[in-house]
Amino acid sequence: MTERILITGAAGGVGTLMRPRLAAADRVLRLLDIGELPAAGEGERVELLTGSVTDQAAMDAACAGVDAVIHLGGHSLEQPWKDILAVNIDGTHTVLEAARRNGVKRVILASSNHAAGFHRRGAEDTPDYAFPRPDTYYGVSKVAVEALGALYSDRYGLDVIAVRIGSCFEKPRDVRMLSTWLSPGDCARILEACLATPSPGFRVIWGVSDNTRRWVSLDEAKALGYQSEDNSEQFAEEIIAEQGMPAADGPELNYVGGVWVTSAWDTAVKEAVQ
Repeated sequence: MTERILITGAAGGVGTLMRPRLAAADRVLRLLDIGELPAAGEGERVELLTGSVTDQAAMDAACAGVDAVIHLGGHSLEQPWKDILAVNIDGTHTVLEAARRNGVKRVILASSNHAAGFHRRGAEDTPDYAFPRPDTYYGVSKVAVEALGALYSDRYGLDVIAVRIGSCFEKPRDVRMLSTWLSPGDCARILEACLATPSPGFRVIWGVSDNTRRWVSLDEAKALGYQSEDNSEQFAEEIIAEQGMPAADGPELNYVGGVWVTSAWDTAVKEAVQ
């Protein structure tokens, strides 16, 4: 039986990395974005849709006949409040509502470490379900994403898993990412676990590789069947030689959100003086 999965934001960074890694002979990937999507390659089973997560009619059509939704669409960096509200928060509501209307039983939501960015590093790993302490408007939007997921799970019976993604790139870009890196391969593995686990209900999990320098919990992800195969430590010597170590008391090594907790990311103040 062929499985059909809708991926929103499929032209974005994570979506682009996931497209080949989630491909399977018995699976059709329905890819949606407002940006241009590459044509299907040889042997690819894809359906390409142009549309916005803010458009209810487009999302209703996109969710028709799919088995699961992986919701990656939205702003991936800090933006003015009106843009965050319209795309990340209202857009997620639109996606979940479309899933509900079309009988889609499983939705995987891209949350972020920035939903808990003001948590300080402790002696123990930052736990699963760490209480939201967002570091930015973007972080607030991810808290809202999680809350909407909980509502649609509890009220309407959807299985919803929110993944607090660390830093998903081909390789870590700085010393902080030696802790937060989620390799593309591990990202695919965590999404496959989220798709396959029976009746998860509502879950919030950390999305990172099992890095030597990791300091968030992977217990909940492992309970879903995730097994990390990658470790950022292979890049550590090169990155530290190029960039040096951040200050021991600086935000990079002491806050989940890293430098996003600093005044450089204070969007409210910046908007007030414009």
